[in-house]
Amino acid sequence: MNIIADTKALVTERIEQAFAAAKADGVFSVDALPDFVVEQPNDKSHGDFATNIAMQLARPAKMNPRVIAQGLVERIDTSAPIDRVELAGPGFINFILKEDYLMPVLAAVQAEDTRYGASNVGQGRRVQVEFVSANPTGLLHMGNARGGALGDVLAAVLNMAGYRADKEYYINDTGNQVRLLGASVEARYFELLGRADEYPLPEDGYQGADIKETAQHLLDKEGEAYAQMDREDRLEKMTVFALNEKVEGIRRGLEAFGVTYDKWFSEKSLHESGAVQAVVDTLRDRGYVYEKDGAQWLRCTDYGAEKDEVLVRANGIPTYFAADIAYHKDKFDRGYEDLVNIWGADHHGHVARLKGALTALGYPGDRLTVILMQLVRLYRDGELVRMSKRAGEFVTLEELMEEVGREAARFFFSMRSPDSPLDFDLTLAKKQSSDNPVYYVQYAHARICSLLSVAGEKVRPAAEIDTGLLTHPAERALLEAIASWPEKVALAAQELAPYHLAYYAKDLANAFHTFYNGCKVLTDDAELQAARLVLADCARITLRNVLLLLGVSAPERM
Repeated sequence: MNIIADTKALVTERIEQAFAAAKADGVFSVDALPDFVVEQPNDKSHGDFATNIAMQLARPAKMNPRVIAQGLVERIDTSAPIDRVELAGPGFINFILKEDYLMPVLAAVQAEDTRYGASNVGQGRRVQVEFVSANPTGLLHMGNARGGALGDVLAAVLNMAGYRADKEYYINDTGNQVRLLGASVEARYFELLGRADEYPLPEDGYQGADIKETAQHLLDKEGEAYAQMDREDRLEKMTVFALNEKVEGIRRGLEAFGVTYDKWFSEKSLHESGAVQAVVDTLRDRGYVYEKDGAQWLRCTDYGAEKDEVLVRANGIPTYFAADIAYHKDKFDRGYEDLVNIWGADHHGHVARLKGALTALGYPGDRLTVILMQLVRLYRDGELVRMSKRAGEFVTLEELMEEVGREAARFFFSMRSPDSPLDFDLTLAKKQSSDNPVYYVQYAHARICSLLSVAGEKVRPAAEIDTGLLTHPAERALLEAIASWPEKVALAAQELAPYHLAYYAKDLANAFHTFYNGCKVLTDDAELQAARLVLADCARITLRNVLLLLGVSAPERM
């Protein structure tokens, strides 16, 4: 049940009926009903819903908006669930609903349980969410961690909202960075053999401690056999070994972070299947490719990009851009209707040209949405954390989880819009106090569980309690918070914005704590206690559902 959306639709219908009646009565003369907003005001003194329709009508009707509003107010049907309608300010119309209009939510929460909050907003549209997709040449860092949390939560939200969302990881297992990986492992391998001068680390090679570990694992497994091989054969085998180890390490690291994928897609497979060359050929046949300095260029400026881009280098090797076009074409060919990519902000220049290339191929480039993430900065005790203990370059996902735990990390990464830089306070994330948002929310759930346990009685069905007893402002505020959950899920899905869930979790926890502190639940009044236990239990169910979508546990004790 989404009682907020249902009631909003009913209020909108009543407004439209009043508009038709006022127009027929000659209150104003306009050709058509303009777009208008029906929303829930932040200030409850402005009613449960409010509309700006009178202001929207003022210009076409050439009338004072308050006069228009008065004409509408007089004609609005105020039968249930509407209690009364008021004219306010320059012409706003406020709707005050009957006290009991939200009460059916309690029964709905009990009945829907883990599915409370679900909807069919997505109408079964197939969506693919691709995220992290880090080069398998090192350890996962904070940007990967933020992308992992956002992508995982977003896919869960989309599925809750009636989309069919799959999660995918694009393995960059070809190209220069992979060749450098093999050469870097080779250098560390010979270094372990005491022969570092024979194959020094490439100038732009990978210097992380994890590369040394990979070389050690190779030496432990194969001994000195690789040192006797032809170099080309050795590099190929070392590259395959390193790639497999790195990809498996990424998989394990993300799984430890609570992130799993429906598919791991190999970039190399696109080249081997001929898909990359096929895309280049098609774009050429359509007149979008030209040659310059021996390279093949795509006319990106034809569809709004800032400059043209190389598809195939002068040496005949396709660029990463060419493979990326083929990859996204493949996504559409697999039946996905919407594509969502989560990238670092440094990829912003790639967005327009990729969308344009897809459009040039005859695919709906506008159905690709790219979420660009800003940087993560870590702080400890107010000081910026600069270096990794292990890699010497950055703080890894593994180190972050060791310090603050998976759940705090996921919650903190979900609290901000990705287009904003994130200052991650390690000290705060470890605090067991209400200052720590994840602790605050989890504690609210544990507190409810403790309350229900102490009550020692089974929570009754909402249909059997006297909901009219729930009249305290804190009770109503908690009920409104619970009722708004389906709207928050739908909003997060439609805006591709998981941070709405983290904000909501804190608001719901706050509403429960306020209710608990202001309303004595365990009381001598058996009927009032039963009603408040139902309300508390519905808050528990809703909080649990929020936490589960965020990939965070809902503890019963803390």
